[in-house]
Amino acid sequence: MRISLVTVQICLLAFSLVFIVFPLVFRYSVTLQRGILFLTFITYPRDLDLSNPASVGLYATRSFHLNVPDADVEEDDAENKRYVRIGLWHVLPKHVAKRFSKELQLSEEAQEDLQNITEVSDENLDKLEGAIKTSFPVVNPENQQLFYERLLKVPGNTIVLYLHGNTASRGSGHRLDVYKLLRKLGYHVISFDYRGYGDSDPISPTEEGVVRDAMAVYNYIRNLTSNPVFIWGHSLGTGVATNMLSQLNYLNDKGIKGVILEAPFTNIKDEIRMHPFARPFKHLPWFDHTIARPMYLNSLRFESDQHISEFRQPIMILHAEDDYVVPFQLGYKLYRIALDTRGKSWGPVEFHRFEGSRKYGHKYICYAPELPDLIQKFINNYYKDIF
Repeated sequence: MRISLVTVQICLLAFSLVFIVFPLVFRYSVTLQRGILFLTFITYPRDLDLSNPASVGLYATRSFHLNVPDADVEEDDAENKRYVRIGLWHVLPKHVAKRFSKELQLSEEAQEDLQNITEVSDENLDKLEGAIKTSFPVVNPENQQLFYERLLKVPGNTIVLYLHGNTASRGSGHRLDVYKLLRKLGYHVISFDYRGYGDSDPISPTEEGVVRDAMAVYNYIRNLTSNPVFIWGHSLGTGVATNMLSQLNYLNDKGIKGVILEAPFTNIKDEIRMHPFARPFKHLPWFDHTIARPMYLNSLRFESDQHISEFRQPIMILHAEDDYVVPFQLGYKLYRIALDTRGKSWGPVEFHRFEGSRKYGHKYICYAPELPDLIQKFINNYYKDIF
């Protein structure tokens, strides 16, 4: 009888801690809310050197940092400035890397990888190649920035700005495969880590902060070139993308030609309710009061269902039926909202469903054999258009 009573007491204690104490702590702790949403403490692979992208197969890639002005950061006494330092990669298209393989001093392995690529027609680069090679006979740390930025400025380039989801960094797993796919298709790729991730400053992220980081990277690109820019957002990055585009539309900035949303959600409230981790809690009568609503009140919203009707650019949505992190229903719901709320003369909205039997889940749509054609068609259709 004593053992049974002790067991009951332990069970009641465990229930109270998990289903009562934790939700109450969560309700009043902004730090915990941000931690659960952004998951910056999850890092992999642990031995990744972000300053050396070639170590993960990304040769012809520049790693650098950008200072993002930020009034929320404590003032730097030395320079009397407030900023967040974020880490970026600029991944060159494969056909560009091949043309400048000698100047870039690529390894034998990298040069071998470039042997079988399909040549991309690039008349503007044809005209400028000789002059660039004369200016940069060898790319070294002293002239690397000028070299990469010079290539980004070549007229006719298409640039993809990649906004990753939560956890890890710009150098983890499937993200590398997305860059490799895009560079193979002939696009420059700019990827970065928001504050708190990777080799960016270890500052607690907020929605406003990560959107500010994305805007700063876009402004860096726009200050260098007027070439067309497309955004690719994945998971949490889709919320960053729609928020950012909404703000740019308000500023009447037309530099972004379109957006690809991979595994998007409608808003954080909906995502929390449908996330697998919420299953033990979502039927509790106090779930909304202690978990969902507090995040909204603390401006952790990512309201793509609202923002998607606040910018005109074309949209392509990609979602796998077997995505259990961001359920397929949320991506399809966002698509229906876009159809119902966007202007008739605005850029079209596409939705591409990937059957659950293909096992792409939350991260691996990049392996779909039809994806390259979808991307090329989307970009080719809209890179010249202004909506």
